[in-house]
Amino acid sequence: MTLLEKTIAWLTNPAHWTGTDGIPLRLAEHIGISALSMVIAIAIALPAGLYIGHTRRGVSMAVGLANIGRAIPSLALIGLIVPITQAFDPGLGFFLYPTLFAMSILAIPPILLNAFAGVSEVDADLVEAARGMGFTESQILQRVEIPLALPVILGGIRSAAVQVIATTTLGAIFGLGGLGRFIVDGIAQNDDGQLFGGVFLVALIAVATEGSLALAQLVIARRRGVRSRPRAIVEPGEAGRGGAEAFA
Repeated sequence: MTLLEKTIAWLTNPAHWTGTDGIPLRLAEHIGISALSMVIAIAIALPAGLYIGHTRRGVSMAVGLANIGRAIPSLALIGLIVPITQAFDPGLGFFLYPTLFAMSILAIPPILLNAFAGVSEVDADLVEAARGMGFTESQILQRVEIPLALPVILGGIRSAAVQVIATTTLGAIFGLGGLGRFIVDGIAQNDDGQLFGGVFLVALIAVATEGSLALAQLVIARRRGVRSRPRAIVEPGEAGRGGAEAFA
């Protein structure tokens, strides 16, 4: 059998779609771990990137830390974290926490840098107009800068998500589940069908994630291209006129 035939045979074998080692469960594990890593990264990087982009404070430090984060190999980072997390939790500390930590670190740089870049590149005239009309700094960020920077912000999330999905497979080396389990077991058992079946599934969800987020980014970018400026800026304190107009 050729490599392609072995892969198709493994993927179409009904036995591989049931049980605790079946494709549906491994797929759910992989998506769950990747999604949790992204939630952690977004919770840390997005507020930091928005703050830095709005205030222009800490730019050099943020860029430096982001570059360091991108330079550290994920596999090495997992290995370095394992002894620390295992000391606190002998079970999950070996296979789950190190991978979550490493994947979150991997996702932070593109999210942080894109959030910073998107906000900092918003037309200064719009920001000054809003500030001159009485908008608070928080209102400027929420109603002017974030809506206009959204395509760029989403681009960072898109890049991070694809990287995390592809790299989460490394956790299987340390006993984590997910689709990486098929790759590691395929190598150990000299089972090319399982190995490349796992590779195909990882590539499939990475491409699906890339495509869906790219489509969302394109839709938002086109919408912002049509309405790149606020419809109107109204004094935030003018309650009788319904408050400040939302930015398009």
